[in-house]
Amino acid sequence: MQTLHNAAALRAAVSGWRAAGQTVALVPTMGNLHAGHYALVELARARGAGRVVVSLFVNPTQFGPGEDFERYPRTLAQDQAGLAGHGCDALFAPDVAAMYPFGPQRSVSIHVPHLTGVLEGAHRPGHFDGVATVVCKLLNLAQPDLAVFGQKDFQQLLVVQRMVRDLALPVRIVAAPTVRADDGLALSSRNQYLSPQERALAPRIHATLRQMREQLAQGQPRATVEQAAAAELASAGFAPDYVAIRRADDLTEPAEGQRAGLVALIAARLGATRLIDNMLLD
Repeated sequence: MQTLHNAAALRAAVSGWRAAGQTVALVPTMGNLHAGHYALVELARARGAGRVVVSLFVNPTQFGPGEDFERYPRTLAQDQAGLAGHGCDALFAPDVAAMYPFGPQRSVSIHVPHLTGVLEGAHRPGHFDGVATVVCKLLNLAQPDLAVFGQKDFQQLLVVQRMVRDLALPVRIVAAPTVRADDGLALSSRNQYLSPQERALAPRIHATLRQMREQLAQGQPRATVEQAAAAELASAGFAPDYVAIRRADDLTEPAEGQRAGLVALIAARLGATRLIDNMLLD
């Protein structure tokens, strides 16, 4: 596996693969990799990629004031070892100057309207502008045939899909199912922030999503299901940012009585850690 640090090296590698007739996949990450990330690499292979590039970049423009940019785990050597054992051909690990030659504050910024002002976007203003900008840069640098994103970050997945379609970028976006621990907790690099007591409590989010799905299937009103779930999480020690059932294609509120094409989404703080999860309700 190669480790590349600049655009010229990445493009030279991709150019060579393309000259050999190979399909290229990109898996964007912020590093500190776990089984969920490796599953994205494996899915890229399963979808026909002859070569897989994993990018590792902790993107400053998607972190807001007071968020964990400075303490976000940077584990390059560990990530290199893990990727080498999971079929990655190249690790692209640029620094900030390589991704933002004029500095993060002077960068061209991409805004995806409608999808980015609700739920995560409402609680993290500007977050999705940073996500869209860095993903567009990575797609332009790697020029992949396909790119793989996890469904755990469901709103991010929709934002990327919308941006790619609207800007007519020649890449296929592949959605990867959420990888979970045995107790249901969605795998995340931020799980390591949890204390042992918090880690034992964290699977309640997934259990709550399952309960929401059952209650909606039983015909309970959407608002009632949302309110009950938020109250249950709060009583268990969480501080919910939102508990919502939305249309899965655009995150708008569903019509009364709608049962198909929905997703339940939760963001909640547990101690100092913010956790997100979701579940398609069909």
